[in-house]
Amino acid sequence: MTDTLIQAGTFDGAAPLTHLGLVRASGEDAASFLHGQLTQDVNALDAHSARLGGYCTAKGRLLASFIFWRPTAGEILLACSADVLAATVKRLSMFVLRAKCKLAEASDLRLYGLAGPSAAAWLGDAAPQQSWQRARVQDADVIRLPDVDGVPRWLLASAQAPELPALSEDAWRWLEVRSALPRVVAATSEQFVPQMINLELVGGVSFKKGCYPGQEVVARSQYRGTTKRRAFLFDAAADAAPGQEVFTAGDDPGQPSGLVMDSATLQGQTAVLVELKIAALQAPSLHLRAPDGPALRPAPLPYELPLDAE
Repeated sequence: MTDTLIQAGTFDGAAPLTHLGLVRASGEDAASFLHGQLTQDVNALDAHSARLGGYCTAKGRLLASFIFWRPTAGEILLACSADVLAATVKRLSMFVLRAKCKLAEASDLRLYGLAGPSAAAWLGDAAPQQSWQRARVQDADVIRLPDVDGVPRWLLASAQAPELPALSEDAWRWLEVRSALPRVVAATSEQFVPQMINLELVGGVSFKKGCYPGQEVVARSQYRGTTKRRAFLFDAAADAAPGQEVFTAGDDPGQPSGLVMDSATLQGQTAVLVELKIAALQAPSLHLRAPDGPALRPAPLPYELPLDAE
């Protein structure tokens, strides 16, 4: 399907990302404050890169997930799901105390998803070429995201829309889900320990930094091999939504095997990212919403999942 859509120019242009929001942390203590709150090493972040990270409860459950970068020495921008932004800013602000750090929505900027050859031409030679590189292009911050099925992608934070062909948000969301990069939304907030959604596999957790909320639980899951659930990609012929349950055929309806993390539908095909019991992969079939609901078909992840080590 992807090759046909690429040839048709489906993945070429820019899409406004209304499902994402942007938080600005500013002040001389912004990095050190966030370093003590997120799963990622924020202090080591330089001006030329972006990172993934999460914000956990004391029990290690993710409240939000981020792509973040440092546009200036005293400022960090964090992209997250729009529906958890306000609650996340409010909760983080409770712990600022004497730190010289201010947290607020970056309402002066908008996020856009760029993909394909027209986006590459518009960005020009200054475009970041490697995944998670950050650059300043045409008065905007640009983050290179991992390619999906050979389609190059960038995240743009800008005060004005880029002059590019319109990329449908459905097309961008389909690529986003197919990337299998975890994103915590309101419907899944506090549901997952980072390893359950592969956050550490895609570089979203540092195990060398100091403490942060939930750090002991996250470390225990890593070093004791207690992760029995992971994120997997599926295709479906029916729409899905974050927070919907996944069952194996014959399951007790009160005992689901997984939870939809993210999904997107494009031209009648739905890509679904599911947090799932690893053991459920051995079941004859998996279904959305009910044991006899729409069937899920396994799809390959774009990165290695070390199931043998679990």
